[in-house]
Amino acid sequence: MPLSLLSKSIPSLALSALLAGFATNSIGEVFYSKEEAFELAFGKGAQIENLPVFLTDEQTAAVEKMAHAKLDGQLFTFFEGYKNGQLLGYAAIESKTVRTQPETLLIVLSPQGELVKSEILAFHEPPEYKPANTWFATLIRKPVSQLRLDQGVDGISGATLSVRASLEGIRKALAVYQVAVASEAH
Repeated sequence: MPLSLLSKSIPSLALSALLAGFATNSIGEVFYSKEEAFELAFGKGAQIENLPVFLTDEQTAAVEKMAHAKLDGQLFTFFEGYKNGQLLGYAAIESKTVRTQPETLLIVLSPQGELVKSEILAFHEPPEYKPANTWFATLIRKPVSQLRLDQGVDGISGATLSVRASLEGIRKALAVYQVAVASEAH
């Protein structure tokens, strides 16, 4: 398999395996499949392309500083949505352990890199710990510097760890976009 095809298929396979693994956990709930997540991000009929971002050591350090979070590695995958050849935006899927169980979050950025949507795709902590969609709506278009608990974002009583995990994933996606994707576009 050519390297370019392999690099495009590995993130999709990893995502499929991740969501499939979540589906077997009887405690949690998977709210959206991968296909449904992309439809939420870009609408029906959008073409989806993988955009693997291979960060240099310097970019990794800049992302971690901006996001106030440690990256799991130097590969980050965005999914680009297109319709009729026009870029609709970027989506990232971030998974993180909240307390003892995982949360998988869809993060959607505009073509200019602004947060336009975030949605929980799978959540395996008790349901009362899941942040509501109305809370996620308060984050729209906020810059990465304002996406910190009690520094621009209100917490949710009883869901503090879930809120922290969600904010960290969103900050990572925004920081990777700003450091690696936006700088390559200019």
